[in-house]
Amino acid sequence: MAKRKIDGVLLLDKGHGWSSNQALQKARWLLQAEKGGHTGVLDPFATGLLPLCFGEATKFAQCMLDADKGYRATLCLGKESTTLDGEGEIRETGTAPADVSQIEAVLGQFVGPISQIPPMHSALKRDGKALYEYAREGVEIERAPRQVTIYGISLVSYAAPELVIDVDCSKGTYIRVLAQDIGRALGCGAYLTGLRRTRTAGFTLDGSISIESFEAMGMSEREALLRPADGLLAELPELVLDERQFALVSHGQRPRVPPGVLSQGEYRLYVAAEKPDNRRFIGLGEVVVTGNGCELRSKRLLADLHHPDA
Repeated sequence: MAKRKIDGVLLLDKGHGWSSNQALQKARWLLQAEKGGHTGVLDPFATGLLPLCFGEATKFAQCMLDADKGYRATLCLGKESTTLDGEGEIRETGTAPADVSQIEAVLGQFVGPISQIPPMHSALKRDGKALYEYAREGVEIERAPRQVTIYGISLVSYAAPELVIDVDCSKGTYIRVLAQDIGRALGCGAYLTGLRRTRTAGFTLDGSISIESFEAMGMSEREALLRPADGLLAELPELVLDERQFALVSHGQRPRVPPGVLSQGEYRLYVAAEKPDNRRFIGLGEVVVTGNGCELRSKRLLADLHHPDA
C-alpha cells in the first residue's frame, strides 16, 4: 500500500489494552500516512486522550511531552497492589473511611509540589531496559525521587471503597503512585482501578474518536478529522510576521523585533495575509533578548514556506 503525505493531528480516544505505539501504527495505517508519531506514552492500562501527529505536525510533538495533563482516576480504598493497579497481586490493608470530609482533607494535602518515587512497573528506563522488565524478573532497582506538581484534585464521587477523583498535574506525574500515597495518608491503603486522560495541553476529549470508530470511516472522513499542527502549540502566544520578517526567517536569518513589543520566550509563528483569516502557520520561534534589543530565532519550521498569498 502506497504511503501518502498526510499532515495534521488526530485526537484519539485510546481504548484499554492498546499501547500508544499500537494505536499510532493502526491510525497511521488507516490514513496510509508516510510519517507519524504520538505525543507521549499513555499506558495500555489507561484510556483517553492521545493526540497523534502526522507529517509536518510531528515536528511539534515534543512540545506536548512537556505539557500539563488532566486525568480522571478511580481508586479502590482499603487494598494495595504490587503493581499499584489492578494487574498486580491485591492484598487487604485497611478499612475504607466512611467520612467524605476526611478524604477531602487528605486530597488537599497533595496539591502543590510533591515528591514521587517512580514505580517499578513503569516504562522508565535504566541501562536501556524498562523498569517493568526488571520487575517481571523480580529485580528491584533503586529509583531517585522526582519533583512533580499537582495543580488540583477534586472529588468526583465516593461510594466506599470506590473513590473517583479528577487530577490536574505536571508532566511526569505517576497517578498510580499518587493513588497509593493517598491511600496511605488515609491509613487504609489504595490502588488504581481505572485511569482516563481527559486533557493534555490545549486539547480535551471533546472531538476525540476511538480507533474502532475511526476505522469504520471512509478515507475522506478520516482526513476531515485531522486538526492543524498549530494546535499542538496552542498554549504558546502567537506572533504574526510581516513579509520582510518572513523572508528573513525562511532563509535562516534572525529579524529584529522592536523592543518592548514582545517578551522573551517561545511563540507560534504565522505569516500575515491580506485577509487575517488566511494567515498561515509556519512553525515555532523564540524571541531572545540581546544587547541590541530582541531578535526572533526560528526553532522548528514547516518544510513548505511559500507565502500564502503567492
